[in-house]
Amino acid sequence: MRAVVQTRYAGPDRLRLTDRPVPDPGKGQLRLRILACAVNLSDWEYLVGSPFYARIIGGLFRPRHAVLGSDIVGIVDQLGPGVTDFAVGDRVMGDVVERRGGFAEFACVAADKMVQVPQDLSDEVAACLPQAAGIAIAGTQGLKAGDRLLINGAGGGSGTMALQLAKAAGARVTVVDNAGKIDWLKTLGADEVIDYRQQDFATLGRQWDRILDMVATRGAGAVAAALARGGIYRAVGGRVSVLLSLLIGGLRFRPQGKFIGMLLVPSGAHLTRQSAQMAVDGRIVPHLEAVLPLSEVPEALRRTGEGEVKGKIVIRPDMPLR
Repeated sequence: MRAVVQTRYAGPDRLRLTDRPVPDPGKGQLRLRILACAVNLSDWEYLVGSPFYARIIGGLFRPRHAVLGSDIVGIVDQLGPGVTDFAVGDRVMGDVVERRGGFAEFACVAADKMVQVPQDLSDEVAACLPQAAGIAIAGTQGLKAGDRLLINGAGGGSGTMALQLAKAAGARVTVVDNAGKIDWLKTLGADEVIDYRQQDFATLGRQWDRILDMVATRGAGAVAAALARGGIYRAVGGRVSVLLSLLIGGLRFRPQGKFIGMLLVPSGAHLTRQSAQMAVDGRIVPHLEAVLPLSEVPEALRRTGEGEVKGKIVIRPDMPLR
């Protein structure tokens, strides 16, 4: 089978499209013929080995698993021992970020992470959902009409879906991203846009009820200044040192009624099933920038890592190579 392989932590130029043996499913696994796999920021993190938690999970000195790609849609090709909830030929989807493997023609995945793809969803749309929509759902939970929400790093998959959910809840949404996405985010319904290269939202002297920060770079003091009393700040990712400073430093702002911490996203089949149903109902509409073959994985990862992608890129292993 064809697969895009990494042998060490490095930039996308070190990835290689190679032939590898088709894997055999182990106990509790499904072997999938991959139909589509979305590119996530987490793929970039596991590619370069940074932030450090990517190495803790993915291998300290070198990648434990050679193939990236975690938001997978595929056809069940073979059942591993003990699997009874699926059948060969089922079209399934799921987030397999612990082992990855989606940038290949076949992958073996844990059956308990997968759900049936609703008939109304295309392969490409379904691939956009498990990880990104899960973050959006968790990050907007509890929003009420009139709440002021700021989404920092709003132009990717999670941010654009969080924007949709927040607007549907009646929140007033401020989005932060680079200049190349500002006008586009306005068309998606953002009430206000901030170009982070021109302005730092934390130093504007304004406050929000909720802040969803896709890549945290600020300490607790800077974040607290931008939170209204009773406000909630949640970081999705960032350097370990920054995340620790938020968790520890944020405690001193609790008496002021400001709650600073990390966004805990309950991964698994339940959240994937929920995001799929929300897409079927039209409550979440992923913004798909491009569908590309395996040969374009390095460039797709580069653009994702540098924040250039508007919404999502999806890889289809069955597309002709470029």
